[in-house]
Amino acid sequence: MPSKISYSDGVEKAEKPTPSLPLFQRPVWVACFAITAAVVWGWAYPLIKLGFEYLAITPEMTGNKIFFAGLRFTMSGLIILAMAKAMGRPFAMRKGSDWWFMLLFALMNTTLHYATFYIGLSHSAGARAAILNSLSVFSLVIMACMFLKSGRLTPGKILGCVIGFAGILALNLGGEESGRFTLLGDGMIILNALCSAVAGLMTRGLGRHTDVFVGTGYSLATGGALLVLPGILMGGVLPNITLYGVVLLALLVGISTLGFTLYNKLLSYNPVGKVAIFNSL
Repeated sequence: MPSKISYSDGVEKAEKPTPSLPLFQRPVWVACFAITAAVVWGWAYPLIKLGFEYLAITPEMTGNKIFFAGLRFTMSGLIILAMAKAMGRPFAMRKGSDWWFMLLFALMNTTLHYATFYIGLSHSAGARAAILNSLSVFSLVIMACMFLKSGRLTPGKILGCVIGFAGILALNLGGEESGRFTLLGDGMIILNALCSAVAGLMTRGLGRHTDVFVGTGYSLATGGALLVLPGILMGGVLPNITLYGVVLLALLVGISTLGFTLYNKLLSYNPVGKVAIFNSL
């Protein structure tokens, strides 16, 4: 029941109740969910490197790497879609042409994004790849200011992006201990970061085309299948299936399921820059 306010004329008037913000827009929960997504995604770097090691996937086995990535995201997408079905989420697109948006989103968010990521990570140190991949954060902040009405390029954002880019540049100018730039390693990680930024921009409008939870499942399952097929055509297999390797794959599936579900939901509710910056963690 709304509370009452007494005015000086003695007349009591009912105070209008303040509408509560959705869970994914409340600042404390935005921070908690965004940090959770950043932390679980951070675990992906060492787990993928360990997966390559225990499944006997060497740097030159491109087909195997693509197949490994495809399995991970196809399984994650199917899990999300099964959960959506159990919760009674609507699977329909808002209109027929939205399927083209979903296909493009799947390509950018999963297929191209992770094809370049897995290839790049196998040719680069995990920590170096993680830092280079933070280019996606600053690129997404700048793109949001360019293409979204809700994005404004403030002095604080400019300063933050300059410092961030300077840190990445310092990594590559650090001498022998920082490693040398390679196209198959660093180049692929940079392409992955740009794909991630474009996908983040598209996620902001995902809710206009379909349910965000369902759309996340569609993008992972479809994008993963588009990795599995070329992986198989390139002779991709899991060369040495071990219990430890299977556990690592299961953990990576869980990371994708939790990370993408939280991150995409946050992007659909909040300004892009406010959420993306947490990935710098």
